[in-house]
Parts: sequence; C-alpha cells; structure tokens
Amino acid sequence: MTEPVNNEPTQRLNLRPSPLTRVLYPFVSVLLLLGLWQILYIALKLPTFILPSPKMVWDKFLLILLNGTWWHHLSWTLLEIVLGLLIGGFAATLIGYGLSKLPFLERLMAPFLVGSSSLPMAAVAPLLIIWFGAGLGSKILICSLTVFFPVLVNVLVGLRGTPQELHELMRSLNASPWQKFTMLEIPAALPVLLGGLRVGTTLSVIGAIVGELVSSDRGLGFLINVGRGQYDTALVFVAVLSLILMASLLYYGVLLLERRALVWQTWRKDSL
Repeated sequence: MTEPVNNEPTQRLNLRPSPLTRVLYPFVSVLLLLGLWQILYIALKLPTFILPSPKMVWDKFLLILLNGTWWHHLSWTLLEIVLGLLIGGFAATLIGYGLSKLPFLERLMAPFLVGSSSLPMAAVAPLLIIWFGAGLGSKILICSLTVFFPVLVNVLVGLRGTPQELHELMRSLNASPWQKFTMLEIPAALPVLLGGLRVGTTLSVIGAIVGELVSSDRGLGFLINVGRGQYDTALVFVAVLSLILMASLLYYGVLLLERRALVWQTWRKDSL
C-alpha cells in the first residue's frame, strides 16, 4: 500500500539569529580586526607615522574626546550628512514621482540624469565649493547630490513595479489621486525606496567627507587633513574609524526604520 500523501505545508525551521547572536557577531569581528592589526604592527615593525598600534589610536581618541575636539568635528559632519540625506531623499522622491507620471519628461531628462549620476563627486565638489563657498551650504549640497540619484532610481523602479491590476482596481473604486498615492503607490514603492535610502545613507557619508577634504575648517574630513599634514596617522585612524562607526549607525537606523515600516510585509511572509 502506498502511504497517504500529506498535502499540508511542512513547518519551516526558524533560522533567524537570536538577539544575542546579532550582538556577538559584530563584537567578535571587531576583536578579530584588532588582533590582526596588533599582529601586523608587531610583525612589520613599521614607523608609527605609517602604522600606529591600536593602543596609540585609542590614546589619541581619548585625548581629543576629553578636550572636546572629537565631539565638535563629529557633530559638524553629522549635521551635514543628516541634512543632505533629508534634502536629497525628499527631492529625489518628489522628482521621481513626477517623472513616473510623465514618461516623456523622463525620456527627455534621461541623458542628463545618467550623465550626472556617472560623474565622480570628487571631481564636482571643487566646483560646487567655488560656486557656493566653503561653508555648510556647499557640504549639504554635495551630500544631497550624492544621495539624490540612487534614491531617484529606486523611486522610479518602485512606482513602476506596482501591478497594473491594482491600478485598475483603484480606478474601478473611483479612488481619488490622493487615495491612489497613499493607499497604493506609496506602499508599493516603499520597499524599494527604503532600499535606495539605505544605499544613500552610506553615500551621504562619502559626500560629506569629499566636501570637507576639498575645503573645510571643521569636520572629520578636516581632522584627516590635519593628521595627514602633521604625519599624525593615529589622528587619521581616529577620524576614519569614527566615520565607519557613524555610517554603520546611520545604516542600521534606516534598516530599523525599514523593518518598522514594512512590518506588514513580514507578517504576510510568515503567514504563508
């Protein structure tokens, strides 16, 4: 006799890491990196202006932390990044939505958009600083332009990925343009939009540092220039590691926002 076929879906294994594991992985990675760094410092025996030890970098960090230098420059760079991310993300969302409604305008602007997105910001930043000065405004503009193009592309992809059947359903229900926007287009484009925002978050850090390296009297990029000019490599390491930490925190902040905003999508997957 043949055994009866069980058509019920098999129970899926829970392969998600525990909260403790999520904390341990980064911690172990940092310890391994520090260990490798210390081994290279001992084995290569390079001068400290080329490769300082982890302890030298830590001592330099404590020094500029206690005298307020680190907080001052970190807060300035963070302000540039946050404002650039907000302005660039909002402008990209607004323009992307308009282009999705006017395909002929998108085709008209496509060469300009492609050409602008392919330009390295390091080549454009000196011009923007010459035109708009070396103050806060030019740095925010550089960050905004760095964020603008990836978010714009994701907005267009997300809005165009909305199933046509849903548009026809909303039309059959006599939904207003605002109802279509809030109940259909935004939820449909939100996963792709937040994915673009995650990419834009890391790029905004690059944009801020490029602007500060070109011309600035404050910020982490300014600290890098000072350390380079004085052959204070430990100071350069502190600034670079601070940038990595800040970019990671901003990235995981957007990731947390994405999980909160798309909780309905997670519930739907778990219910299948």
